Amino acid sequence: MIRTEELLLNVGPQHPSTHGVFRIIVKLDGEVITEATPVVGYLHRGTEKLAEDLTYTQIIPYTDRMDYVSAMTNNYVLVHAVETLMQLEIPERAQYLRLIVMELQRVASHMVWWGTYLLDIGAMSPFLFAFRDREVIINLFNELCGARLTYNYMRVGGVKWDAPDGWIEKVRQFIPYMREKLKEYDTLVSGNEIFLARIKGVGRYDAQTAIDYGLSGANLRSTGVKWDLRKDQPYSIYDRFQFDVPVGKNGDCYDRYLVRLEEIHQSLRILEQAVEQFPADGEIMGKAPRILRAPEGEVYVRIESPRGEIGCHIVSKGKDKPYRLKFRRPSFINLQILPKLLVGQSMTNLITILGGIDIVLGEVDC
Repeated sequence: MIRTEELLLNVGPQHPSTHGVFRIIVKLDGEVITEATPVVGYLHRGTEKLAEDLTYTQIIPYTDRMDYVSAMTNNYVLVHAVETLMQLEIPERAQYLRLIVMELQRVASHMVWWGTYLLDIGAMSPFLFAFRDREVIINLFNELCGARLTYNYMRVGGVKWDAPDGWIEKVRQFIPYMREKLKEYDTLVSGNEIFLARIKGVGRYDAQTAIDYGLSGANLRSTGVKWDLRKDQPYSIYDRFQFDVPVGKNGDCYDRYLVRLEEIHQSLRILEQAVEQFPADGEIMGKAPRILRAPEGEVYVRIESPRGEIGCHIVSKGKDKPYRLKFRRPSFINLQILPKLLVGQSMTNLITILGGIDIVLGEVDC
């Protein structure tokens, strides 16, 4: 009789393929995982506690550093919560600028995921192509607000900077460019036999499991649940636009891959409509007081970020700083299903499953 000994292995907290400073302690029987324990907190900065000593405007740069691949949507969820509490009216031009940068950010975020995911499982070229095309969006953001990663662009009542001359036209030109590149992505990767063998049927779960774990974004929609806050609980001006909510059937890594690629197509549809409707002139800031004091009370708002539902809960005592602030971070919530998915899998599938969830550790630890 052959006797085997269980092996305890540390994966991380080095950065490669863990998408941040993340550690998983796995127990192995040969190459099969029998138990997996994620260890988070290596990037914890205490953002929510720090916010209690910051004015509402001062908190905005901290949101950039949560999900640093999707800083624009983080900016928005905070200012949207404060505006809801203060019942502020946002000018049309500012609303369109916000929506355009959020959808550009969604495209850029999914491109980072696509490139790094393929790199994780052994393909180098897609990573280079994704970052080449993402650079077009980063340059647009740089023109708009002078930053390439952490933008500090949104303000309570509107946005900090107006679009420079010709900027909207550059967004319009980007749309057909990106559509052509998506065809290249499909040709290069989506039908590749080696790629399909690595992700089809891997990391599978059903719709009820996804709901029980509180999953959102592509992690939920890959199971066939058609839930997108932009459609189901519209915020900003999303109710003015025509777009579809892509869903999968099998809830595996392959469906999550397809859903995210289709979400890029849908974001381009939204952008196409937004640049056509963009107001020729108008204000970019509403009538917000110079010193922001939210009335006493509390509010919770939620929006659809590239990683799923991100929420912001603010408790106000009527001062210029929040009494309490709490974010619902989709990366943190989505990560909770990882131990369940890894049991019974081989070590080669660990990175495939982790990358398929699409986490950003700055948002996990906050």
